[in-house]
Formats: sequence, structure tokens, C-alpha cells
Amino acid sequence: MLLGAVLVLLLLGGAGPASAHAALDSTDPGDGTVLQRAPRHVTLTFSESVGLRDDSFRVLDPGGHRVRTGEAGHADGRSDTARVGLPAQLGEGTYTVAWRVVSADSHPISGAFTFSVGQPSTTTAAVDTGPSEDPLTATLNKVARYLSYLAAALLIGIAAFVVLCRPPDASALRRPLVAGWWTLLGATLALLVLRAPYEAGTGPADALDAGALADTLTTRPGVLLLARLVLLAPVALFLVRLGRADRHREHRPRTAAVGAVLALALASTWAAAEHASAGIQVPLAVASFVLHLLATAVWLGGLVALLVTLRAAPDAATVARFSRIALVSVTVLVATGVYQSWRGLGSWQALTGTTYGRLLLAKVALVTVLLAAAAVSRRWTAALATARTPVRQRERERVTEPVPAGGPPPPEPEPAEPAPPTPDDPSTAADDLRRGLRRSVLAEAVVAAVVLVVTTVLTSTLPGRAADEAARAVPAGGVLPASVTTIPFEIGGSGRGTVQITLDPGRTGDNAVQAVVFGPDGALAAVPELRLSFTLPDKDVGPIEARLVDRGGYWSANTLALPLPGTWTMRTTVRVSEIDQVSAERRIRIER
Repeated sequence: MLLGAVLVLLLLGGAGPASAHAALDSTDPGDGTVLQRAPRHVTLTFSESVGLRDDSFRVLDPGGHRVRTGEAGHADGRSDTARVGLPAQLGEGTYTVAWRVVSADSHPISGAFTFSVGQPSTTTAAVDTGPSEDPLTATLNKVARYLSYLAAALLIGIAAFVVLCRPPDASALRRPLVAGWWTLLGATLALLVLRAPYEAGTGPADALDAGALADTLTTRPGVLLLARLVLLAPVALFLVRLGRADRHREHRPRTAAVGAVLALALASTWAAAEHASAGIQVPLAVASFVLHLLATAVWLGGLVALLVTLRAAPDAATVARFSRIALVSVTVLVATGVYQSWRGLGSWQALTGTTYGRLLLAKVALVTVLLAAAAVSRRWTAALATARTPVRQRERERVTEPVPAGGPPPPEPEPAEPAPPTPDDPSTAADDLRRGLRRSVLAEAVVAAVVLVVTTVLTSTLPGRAADEAARAVPAGGVLPASVTTIPFEIGGSGRGTVQITLDPGRTGDNAVQAVVFGPDGALAAVPELRLSFTLPDKDVGPIEARLVDRGGYWSANTLALPLPGTWTMRTTVRVSEIDQVSAERRIRIER
């Protein structure tokens, strides 16, 4: 079953690179801008907090040579920014900035953009964002993530089964508990050593770099993985105590409390490193994720424990207790799952229009099948509980004749030959019910393994809400879906100048505006004033003024709201002197 789940994971998760939660909101300088003076810094702003690497920035000059930069850091202490200092003197031409950061949910993202000093170069350096993802490293990382989820379900779920369901003999559950502990240890170590090559997009051989591993231990994902490793020590002690508490029932409440604290701590190491740690309502999302993970572990790990128990020492009371606990777990799963789906999707369109939404639909379908199998198991459980009529109980109910005091003892009954089992024999019926219950629980466990696979892929997929943010921001590859328009204008008898206007993203809603004025010689021209307005004649909308601000070499407006799609008229007014100004118009298409 484990091998099949890993194969499904490779098929679902190996098709493309992992997408992260953070989206690039803006760059300073803006992509494609032409500056009169060289900037002192490059600053990126993201939708979520990001982590920085030693090579988070690579700046290439017009000839493609790397520019020596300062150390990357956060701007003004804001964790959702990345900034690097530039040399004091940058020559004229177009510069390329390639960047790579780590999203708050532990996945790396990268991109590139260009800006020009003085005037654009006739040729620019190729935009190279570095390796996006090494296939082998990414596959190993996905497998290790899946195994860590599976091991957590075994550890937490089987331990909860022993404490809450109180099987008469829990000795058969020691082996899966130990297997879960060692699997979680190995998977966590693998994730820790693979962290550096995964972030850098390099092969797994780089996992042997001691310096890179030391750097990993200073990052948030590395600290959380290290915390998980540290927690495994008290978990091992708890497993030993769990065996003793099974023999000494008076210790069970204390053992249950210790186990609950350890389970919460373990679950938190996932919650603080996954999608719950970024986006909206982070505290509520982290709490929801912890409850979701614990409920999943209690249910799915409990299924494995139930299978082992049914084979080793079947007990109807234990089965009935687990049935009630599983019902509570399913209720928690549904409640937290609905909230997390709303938080991750953001809109109904994202349910079918994004990879995250389609994976979520697949998970819902599988969970529906899982619930159907669980309903069958509950019916088997109810039938098993009502069919238990032990032979000894019937013997106790047998009425014997009273014997007078002092009389002779009653004669010993003749030993009867055991009757062959019949379909009406309660013991035979109970055995049939146990076999049926084992089959239905096995079906639950198989579907649950696939659900864990889809969950693993889902946690490394860009949520629908973040995908919508990324679509409205600068894409990772640095190719802007912006609308660029050049408007010529006459400068009296001096010749003809041009205004290059960029709308980003050039769609309905909020847009950023950048405008650069060039003189007759093609060089940047300083003008006293530049005005820009937009009108939609078909809908009688406008004029809408773009409040342009002189940025020293170019003009910009951070926000321009264009409410409707259609063909807009863009009117530009350039004041070329204290008394002279000229206006020109262009029609541009704005998409939804």
C-alpha cells in the first residue's frame, strides 16, 4: 500500500515545479523603467513575508557581467520585502535583476526584471532567473514530505487509539508505533539535508555541503525541522511510558495529557511551515491546520491500529469506541477543511480554474469515498456489537434445580459432544462480521493513503487566492503583461518628442502607470508637467485622471482604477515650457 501511494505521489507531484504562496507585488525600480540617475537600491515587495538567501539577487550589467552588490536584506524591517544595495556608479544602459527568495510556506520562488540608466541598451543581458527546480531534488523532497505526514498519522493516531479506545492487548501495536517513529525521524532528516538544494534549485549532491546545511539551520523552515527532530526524543520516551500505562490503567489520564501536548507540538511544526503560516487570518489558520492534522492522524492512524487489533485480538467494545472517536474526527475534519478551502481558494472560479482548486476537488471526491467506506464500517461495527452473545453467558443463564441442605450432591452432567458450528451460531456470525469489518477498514486505509498523497501535493501548490494575486502582479518570469503605448508630440519648431506610457497590468481594476518623456534626439527629456487621463466613450465614463508624480527621470502613479473593459481613449498633455503645452491621444484596449 505504501509503495502504491508513493507511485501515485510521483505521478501527481512530479509533473511540474512546486508553486509557492508569495507573489511579487512591485519592484523599485519598476520593470522596464528608464532612470535619469542610477538607483542606490533594488527593492522587491511581495504579497507575503519571504526569506532571503545569500544569492537572492544577481544584477547583470548591459554586457551580461555580474555587478558587485551589497548583502540582501529586508527594507525598513518589513518581512514582505527584499532589498540589495547597488554600487555608487552605474554606467548607462539596461541592467538585469535576477532574484530568488523563499516563500513563507517554505517554497522557493524566482524571477527577473530590467531597468535602464540614461537610455536603454541596444542589447541587454539575457534574463536568467537561475534553475527553477531540480527534478530529482524536488521528487525526493515530495516523497520525504509524504512519508513525514504518513509517519505523523501513525504515531499520533495509534497512540490516541491505545489511550482512548483501550484495546485489551496493545502489544501488537508496538511495531507500527516504532515504525512510525523511525520513519518520521528519517523523513525529517531527509527534508533537513535536502532543504538547501531544494531552495537553490540544485541537485541532491549539494546536500552534502556542510556550509549550506549550517545556513539552513538559521532559516525558519530549518528551525522548524530541527524542532521536530528535538521533539522526537520526548516522543520516544512517551511511547515507552505508553506501554507501561497500558499495564497500569491508573496512569492513563496523565499519559493522555502528555501525549496531547506532544501531538500539538508536532503538528505545530507543520502548521508554521505550510500555507497556514502565510496569507489572511494567520492565527486562525494555524489553529485550524493543527486541528485538521490531528483529526486526520487520529482517524487514519486509528484505522491502521484497528486493522492490527482486528487481526490480533478482536474486541467489539474497542471497535465501538473507535467508531465514536472517528465520528468526532470526521466532524472536525469537515469544519476545518471547509474553512481552509475558503481561505485557499478565494473565489468559486478558482475551484476549477486553478491547479489548487482541481486538486481540492480530487481530495473532496476521495474523502467522500472514504466517508462512504467509514459508513459501511460503522454498520459492521453496530452489527458486531449486537451479535456478541458468548456461550458462557448462556451457560450462566441456565436454570439449575435447587438442592436441599444436607442432601446428596447432584450428579455430574454427561460431557456433550461439541456441536458443529452453524450459520445461526453467534460465534460464527461474529467471526463473519469481524471479517467484513476488516475488509471495510482496509478499504478505508487504502483510500486514506491516496488522500495523504493528494494532501502532500496540495500543500506544495499555489493556493487559488494567491494565484489570483500573482496574476495581478509581476509574474515570476519577469515578462510583464503590461500595455505599452508610445505617443509622439510636436515641440514647436524643435522637432518631435515621444512619451512612452506603461500600464501594469493593463486590465480592469487597479493599474500602475509609468511614463517616460524622450526628446527629439531620443534622450530623456525633463518637462515641467505631464498629465494623463482616460475616457471610455462607449460607456460615457471619464475622464479619469492619473495623478502622475515626477520621480526624477520618469513619471508614475501607483494606482489608477479603470473599472470597465473596452477601448479607452488615453489623452496625454505635455507642458514643454512655462507657457507651451501639447496634447495627443491614443486608443488602447483594456481587458477584463
